[in-house]
Amino acid sequence: MRQAPQSRRLMRRFQTILRGGTALLIVSLAGSAARGQAAKLNPVPADGPGAFRFAAVDKASLGLWEGDRPILVYNHGAHSKQGNPAPKPHSCYIHPLYGLDGEVLTDDFPADHLHHRGVFWAWPHVTVDGHQLDLWVQNGIEPRFERWGLRQVDEKRAILGVENGWYAAGRKVMSEQLLLSVHRAGDNGRAIDMELTWTPVEKPITLVGAEGKSYGGLTFRFAPGADTQITVPSGRTKDDLYMTSLAWADLTRLWPGHASPSGASVFVHSTHPDYPPTWLTRHYGALCLGWPGVRPRTLVAGEPVRCRYRIWIHRGRPDAEHLAQAYAAYLAESAVR
Repeated sequence: MRQAPQSRRLMRRFQTILRGGTALLIVSLAGSAARGQAAKLNPVPADGPGAFRFAAVDKASLGLWEGDRPILVYNHGAHSKQGNPAPKPHSCYIHPLYGLDGEVLTDDFPADHLHHRGVFWAWPHVTVDGHQLDLWVQNGIEPRFERWGLRQVDEKRAILGVENGWYAAGRKVMSEQLLLSVHRAGDNGRAIDMELTWTPVEKPITLVGAEGKSYGGLTFRFAPGADTQITVPSGRTKDDLYMTSLAWADLTRLWPGHASPSGASVFVHSTHPDYPPTWLTRHYGALCLGWPGVRPRTLVAGEPVRCRYRIWIHRGRPDAEHLAQAYAAYLAESAVR
């Protein structure tokens, strides 16, 4: 099977990331998975009680565990919810994402914003060939899973590569690649590195965030909890922030059924376009990175744009100093690779 240019670029990127590693399972973009259909998802064999393993949760979802501890589920197929009116199905997102002690950190189809979906990436204003579309609520445009790029585990990490597309009027307008690198949990934290690459297929595409708020891009919708604390580089915030430039933000709360608080940070790599980007933070449970924010950004056809992030899952309530140290460690580690 002849690979498309985007597929070849993705595989080259995977090879760069994996240089020096040993792949226990690789599903190639040139493999047997047909476009728009999932490959058969057999578990990656575990090599010891604490080994990483991938396994199908259902026909629309792939899960990742470290030993018997769940880490995350990537929903490549459509998930629906009953309602009147019924919300649009969700696909191509992460949910649930778990804390170190099994707490579910993310929410899906929350009653206050039915279109929110775990850890996802979408924009409220997408201009394609002169048409104004909304990927945030999937009005006129939607993401679709196309094929697996890679599933790999070794003693240090698990890596998942996915190729998706944005479709409008039945036509693919954007190629999207997701690369997740999940690190082994430490005593108090786990790092999940994300790399998202977008390439307009035939014509330029313009992205814009929400007016006055700037959301549009990587978004983390948290599950319900109590005693919420949001921390940014300047310290703990009591009020929600709008259109605020930040290198990182953290949300910590007490989760139902757990005696101690925990949470997650979103770190933005220093190579990110327009670094540091603007954010919207919500104490009800949302960290919304806004890139390009309220100023339009046009992506050129055939030219990829790459954005890198780290989700840092932690126990306790780290203060701004400890979060800044974790962020500095992320930049230092990524500089070595």
